[in-house]
Amino acid sequence: MKAAVIVFPGLNRDRDMIAALTKVSGTAPAIVWHQDTELPDVDLIVIPGGFSYGDYLRCGAIAARSPIMDQVRARAEQGTKVLGVCNGFQILIEAGLLPGALMRNTSLKFVCREVKLEVTNADTDFTRGYTKGQIIRCPVAHHDGNYFADAETLKRLEGEDLVAFRYAEGTNPNGSLHDIAGILNARKNVLGLMPHPENLIEAAHGGTDGRALFTGLLGQAA
Repeated sequence: MKAAVIVFPGLNRDRDMIAALTKVSGTAPAIVWHQDTELPDVDLIVIPGGFSYGDYLRCGAIAARSPIMDQVRARAEQGTKVLGVCNGFQILIEAGLLPGALMRNTSLKFVCREVKLEVTNADTDFTRGYTKGQIIRCPVAHHDGNYFADAETLKRLEGEDLVAFRYAEGTNPNGSLHDIAGILNARKNVLGLMPHPENLIEAAHGGTDGRALFTGLLGQAA
């Protein structure tokens, strides 16, 4: 599987994501600058975490209007898989690729710690490396990860099995409704999540709970 990582000014997890994709697939992803207007022929587009444009406006709002996002939307509509992690999740929401909003953490503080996630839907390209109901460890690092949506949207997300991950065992770090940590679009080829699976893919990182997302997605053996 060929992958591309979109880089915006202010991101600080792009190298982590590039390293994870390279480690698991054995092939380095293409690097695409946000001002580019064309994407290479790839099967997976990834928007990593960080603080695009310093989060000086709404998180992800400026990045969502970068030239490359027109191509990301077009590829997503064609069925290409798109993964957004942390700031990438915020950008996908601001770009209209996922519903809802990511607001300030209820604590009004930046949260950087490990949480537990429940795999709510294991029947997707992103989550097939896990089993439904599995509890995994994963780090978070964000100030605006509080997922919010209106009642109708939440009902649709739950009813159509579009919640991919939830914070488990009382570890919700931000006040997200329904403990939502990651959601899918209706076609299930776009995933946004706040935790950072790319930072827990090998023993040297303290564990490998995040690795199955990449091995399953990239079709590699664990």
